[in-house]
Amino acid sequence: MISLILIFPIIACLLIFMAKNKAINNFMINLYAVIHFICSSCLCLGFNPCDIKQNLFITDDLNKIFLMVLSVVFLAVTIYNNGYMKDETASDKKLRHYSYAVLFFILSMTGTILSSNLGISWVSIEATTLASAYLIYFHKTKHSIEAAWKYVFICSIGIALAFAGIILLTISTGDLNSLYFTDLYNNAQTFNIFWLKLAFVFILFGIGTKMGLAPVHFWLPDAHAQSPSPISALLSATLLNCAFFIILKVYKILVIASCNDWAKVMLFAMGFLSLFIASVFIYHINNYKRMLAYSSIENMGILAIGTALGGAGTIAAVIHLIGHSFIKASFFMTSGNILKIYDTKKIKSVTGLMSVDKKTGWLWILSFLGISAFPPSILFISEFLILKTMLKQHHFVMGGFFLILLTIVLYGLVKAVFRMSVIDDKERAKVKLPVVMYAPQIVLLLLAFVCGIYFPYFDAIKQAVTGY
Repeated sequence: MISLILIFPIIACLLIFMAKNKAINNFMINLYAVIHFICSSCLCLGFNPCDIKQNLFITDDLNKIFLMVLSVVFLAVTIYNNGYMKDETASDKKLRHYSYAVLFFILSMTGTILSSNLGISWVSIEATTLASAYLIYFHKTKHSIEAAWKYVFICSIGIALAFAGIILLTISTGDLNSLYFTDLYNNAQTFNIFWLKLAFVFILFGIGTKMGLAPVHFWLPDAHAQSPSPISALLSATLLNCAFFIILKVYKILVIASCNDWAKVMLFAMGFLSLFIASVFIYHINNYKRMLAYSSIENMGILAIGTALGGAGTIAAVIHLIGHSFIKASFFMTSGNILKIYDTKKIKSVTGLMSVDKKTGWLWILSFLGISAFPPSILFISEFLILKTMLKQHHFVMGGFFLILLTIVLYGLVKAVFRMSVIDDKERAKVKLPVVMYAPQIVLLLLAFVCGIYFPYFDAIKQAVTGY
């Protein structure tokens, strides 16, 4: 099944190239989404597992969670994409390139998650840059080409730093000559501490660029704002997770080597800086897609903080990742509805959403409530656990700062959402979009809110982060 989800997109691209038909483009993306979901579900349920440690691609307790999140979000975004791209007037050639890029993008993210080797993880995360750059540039406007170049330039520097970090990691391993995670974990206590700490600095800053952690987050607001809304959903709800996954895997090496205090300081610093940056910019933002992008930076900061806390904090970080992925994908897809209706990304130009399209208005409000951690959102559980862990570890000042920054971000979001949804200064005709542009958000939000009431996978996550 691992082979199927890794090989099918290559076959699909060849069929699209030979057919040169718009219907085939959509069919192949939809078919891959279904295959990816079925195979991922089977792998997570224990059917046809691959856990031979020297295989390049395997499943384990941790990557099953990331794989399932990727698969659910990809399926939801694909369904939404059918409606979003239905009226797209681009040429057939441009749409074929869009399909190639989407398939290759999902393939590279899947490879990142399933990889058992740090070198392959690095290659896969680099491949995500190449695939998604075209998707950011898709509309070929002045701002989209600027966003795409900024994305490629900054992320390429980040990937280069990560490569330097991997070289430094191999120096710390001595004569091990292996980048398989199992070998790194089994021998971590024998590594040279100096080189290991230095390696983590480079890897954290390098891969942290892809994750959108401040101060290396500069590509993210522009890329999310200029991408087609389905791609914005994938960038925020899946790509950032893949980068976090690599950081989490490398961080475990330092935990085993008993030098994770160094790593914790860096994670705390980048996490709180991300929250601070988001709170400053989200307050004054005038573009609702950029607003959601800064919200993603904020949530990546929360993941870093939870990981640094360890124990229950790491469990909370993984729970937060699941909730953020579902809710933010819904938020970005709903922003695509707003863009279709109003043909603008400016917050000030969008009013009376509830009267124009009530379903989109409710999805917009519910997505806001979910991402702001209002009960029963699953993010309430994760943020509560992180705050509780801070207080248990006597980080009282840190906990206060955490609450203040979250409150500022909340105010920035509620101000924009309220203005767009409720306030109306003119009569507008009602709009109705295809059902596929509502259904995926409804399902994702239901998952996020139901899990906030009853979350049956707590023990599975606890098992997955054992050792952190």
